[in-house]
Amino acid sequence: MTAASYDVLGIGNAIFDILGTTTDEALEGAGMVKGSMRLVDDAEAKKADSLLMAATRISGGSAGNSVTGVAVLGGRAAFIGKVADDEFGDAYVEDMTRVGVTFRTPRLVGAAPTGTSVILVTPDGERTMNTSLGAANALTTDDIDEEMIAGSAITFLEGYLFDPEPAKAAFRMAAEVATKAGQKAALTLSDAFCVERHRADFMDWIGGGQVAIVFANEGEVTSLYEVSDFDDACAKLGAAVETAVVTRGAAGARVIHRGEAVDVPAVAAEVVDLTGAGDLFAGGYLLGVARGMSPAESARLGAVAASEVISHLGARPRADLQALAKEHGISLG
Repeated sequence: MTAASYDVLGIGNAIFDILGTTTDEALEGAGMVKGSMRLVDDAEAKKADSLLMAATRISGGSAGNSVTGVAVLGGRAAFIGKVADDEFGDAYVEDMTRVGVTFRTPRLVGAAPTGTSVILVTPDGERTMNTSLGAANALTTDDIDEEMIAGSAITFLEGYLFDPEPAKAAFRMAAEVATKAGQKAALTLSDAFCVERHRADFMDWIGGGQVAIVFANEGEVTSLYEVSDFDDACAKLGAAVETAVVTRGAAGARVIHRGEAVDVPAVAAEVVDLTGAGDLFAGGYLLGVARGMSPAESARLGAVAASEVISHLGARPRADLQALAKEHGISLG
């Protein structure tokens, strides 16, 4: 096994978030499915933007949010994702490096702009994402830094990036490099609609032993196995991988590690915005595993991180997560 320079390296869509509040009526009038993520063109993105009553702009993307959580918790984090040589790309790189995430993927020049996601948050805290991938869609095997991956305890792959074939090839390469180096590869299914689009590929990955850890929420895991029973779906995923981590919002999470299942409660918080909840949970969980914590303790760390991010608008933590973890009796060493 190669000695780890990083606890967690994330690979995913480098997306700049345009985040704000709206109403259920506005969503319904625009024909959007609340809680979903859809890929849009520029015209649809502008339409979504027009529904915002107030907006915040900040670097986002699922895996990017997760590794930011790792860094804020005091972990060693890195990220591979594609941004353009433009204003949003500059802001994205600055945001990541400011919190301590190593990010050195070459920029896309003279082509698509940096990807954006217009995120509409309704009064119940649910978020509906309208994503224009832009440069994020241009990740290829040329962007895979084998030395960084071999030197990362866990390489975390974002399911949203399965749409373009070159990115899928990059994922396969990354997982192979991680495994060959004696490290772990992890995958998040990202979204129930993403599962619908890529069920065969996800099943191939999960059944083929290419990833050790799989993250899903309740809707994603039942969609993956095309069943309605949560316990049944969890059992199937738990039998297929070393570790299955299934989140259930306020009901907490179920972790199945080598056939042993444990339910971990959520950490209570006033819900303002659910954007990034699963991402920060994954970041906390993965850092716990990288630091040798048990699956249950890792899930507790994930729950603490998730509770902070849902208490305010935006998917990046604002509080001192290390201090928050200590308040909950979790030592990061």
